[in-house]
Amino acid sequence: MTAADGVVAGHPFVVAHRGASAERPEHTLAAYDLALQEGADGVECDVRLTSDGHLVCVHDRRVDRTSSGVGVVSEMTLTQLQEFDYGDRCGDPARTGLLTLDALVALVLDWHRPVKIFIETKHPVRYGAMVERKVLALLQRFGIAAPASATRSRAVVMSFSAAAVWRIRRAAPLLPTVLLGSTARYLGGGAATTVGATAIGPSIATLREHPELVDHAAARGRALYCWTVDAPDDVDFCRDVGVAWIATNQPARTKARLRAG
Repeated sequence: MTAADGVVAGHPFVVAHRGASAERPEHTLAAYDLALQEGADGVECDVRLTSDGHLVCVHDRRVDRTSSGVGVVSEMTLTQLQEFDYGDRCGDPARTGLLTLDALVALVLDWHRPVKIFIETKHPVRYGAMVERKVLALLQRFGIAAPASATRSRAVVMSFSAAAVWRIRRAAPLLPTVLLGSTARYLGGGAATTVGATAIGPSIATLREHPELVDHAAARGRALYCWTVDAPDDVDFCRDVGVAWIATNQPARTKARLRAG
């Protein structure tokens, strides 16, 4: 993913943040299936490791907010986590149960058009660097860990941890990476330069305060991924300053706004 990869037909690419999470329970098959149907160019997920080594799509350290259960993800097995409902006990349990990264990658790769998957590894976590190792092993199983070029890659790995991004860059040099975080990480030499991230990922609040980040990144051959962009005026702002990828909870409405603009 390069800066030149950024703006097509005058607008950014749209990434469904945890799926179409404004309409469906986050990180569920229902949310991602809807996002793909709505034409999302990419989907985003957060991943954590279970106590028995499985990668699951859960944002929080605990499952209390997003499921019918309670407890810490890293302290439970996959089977234990699968006992909970992740859709507020509504809809089809098969579509609102725990989603593994394996299942999400399979869904994206089987879709009838190319879609990128943005995988965020969470830190600090109990298992440290094992998260990145497991993500790379999974991508290798699917044949997408070593793309022909960053632009053609079907997967992007992201983290707020500079060390995590460095681990991915060192092990899979052609796999695109996004260093998420604050402005200080991007200006000057910055952590993004140190770890070799191919893109930077400020929040919409940070980007509004420092719109020069887009040009600063482009001058260094990096794209810019902005999160989480839902408000119409924020969508317009990202389009106008040349953001490459915008993460949103409302992919259909965001794409419609961009087309109309």
